[in-house]
Amino acid sequence: MIPSSTVTPGVELHDLTIGYTRRRALRRGTVTEVASGLSAVARRGELTALVGPNGAGKSTLLRTLCGLQPALRGRVLIDGEDVATVKPADLATRISVVLTERIDPGLFTVRELVALGRTPHLPASARLSPEDLAAVDQALEAVGATRLASRQFSELSDGQRQRSLTARALAQDPSLLVLDEPTSFLDVPSRVELVDVLGRLAREQNLAVVMSTHELELALRVADRMWLLGTDRTLTCDTPAALAESGRIGAAFDRGRMRFDSRTMVFDLKPEDSSV
Repeated sequence: MIPSSTVTPGVELHDLTIGYTRRRALRRGTVTEVASGLSAVARRGELTALVGPNGAGKSTLLRTLCGLQPALRGRVLIDGEDVATVKPADLATRISVVLTERIDPGLFTVRELVALGRTPHLPASARLSPEDLAAVDQALEAVGATRLASRQFSELSDGQRQRSLTARALAQDPSLLVLDEPTSFLDVPSRVELVDVLGRLAREQNLAVVMSTHELELALRVADRMWLLGTDRTLTCDTPAALAESGRIGAAFDRGRMRFDSRTMVFDLKPEDSSV
């Protein structure tokens, strides 16, 4: 983990309320709050894992964080600037997003797909410059996908696809990299490899990386910082060890006979009640 004296805030949430508005014909929209009073920091040079039970609002928080939907109240700051005041074209150069939806880029090669990450930096109808091409090569190398560059995206395994999409996001040269469940379709070795790559990228490229995940045990072992969005719709920001030792992880995830052991940082089954 990078010492706190050497890292700077990349993203800050200040008393944030997230939710959405349902539009109705001839009527005012109905506002639904998902969570409120959220305050947290994701620092440059660190991997921050967003965890929480299903339905807690993780995807809504990420969409608000990226400016894909407006905050109901409060502020999201990126490098000290309110996301709501940043022009969309500028925001596209500062925030990269990798979502859970599977994409079909047709017959694009991996290099062509990654090159799309340079689009926000280009003027209308402009070709890629030597500097842009170098950025594509650097992004491929950073995620270990250089050998995949000439292959068609449709031919890749799920793990290779996720690396390629991460390279496309890196090619944007962002301040913030946001990933929504990036390990969802991966086998266990690929999950570990991808999360390790994300942590390395955060450190080496001084990125703020925020990743939502259901891989709680992996996140606890690898993430520098964790945002825990609980069933009570409150957000707690701390190190994984501190959250585990405080009992907050168990309070959020213990179900039935499943319990979280803060000593081993894994889930196990509660012993059967021998008195029954």
